[in-house]
Amino acid sequence: TVAHYTTAAILACSDNGTVNCAKVTTSPQSVIFGVPVAVLGLAFFVAMFGASLPRVWRSGLRFEQARLAATVLGMGMVVYLIYAELFEIHAICLWCTAVHALTFLLFVVSLAAYYSEASAPAPTSSR
Repeated sequence: TVAHYTTAAILACSDNGTVNCAKVTTSPQSVIFGVPVAVLGLAFFVAMFGASLPRVWRSGLRFEQARLAATVLGMGMVVYLIYAELFEIHAICLWCTAVHALTFLLFVVSLAAYYSEASAPAPTSSR
């Protein structure tokens, strides 16, 4: 996000060849509906941080569903961005690839938590 609003030189990534962060982060595909993809990613990770706090994590199935839905949307965005890198931009950004991997890990953890919570027995009340 900082590189989008300042200079791509701070990316510490190649700026020529197949690995070319500057080409990816300054491409037309780096903006969706006028909003930089980097800003959308930052918003996603801030929201996921809040949704992954221990208190929220233990609060029940409703939050598991919301967290899973958010990570499914995140993975949809990752699939689009990988497609754009490979077939439209013809360059790969290593920073983006790291973010894609983190999004995938969040999806796996959210999926596991959802199925763990959904299959847990309902609490019984004791008198």
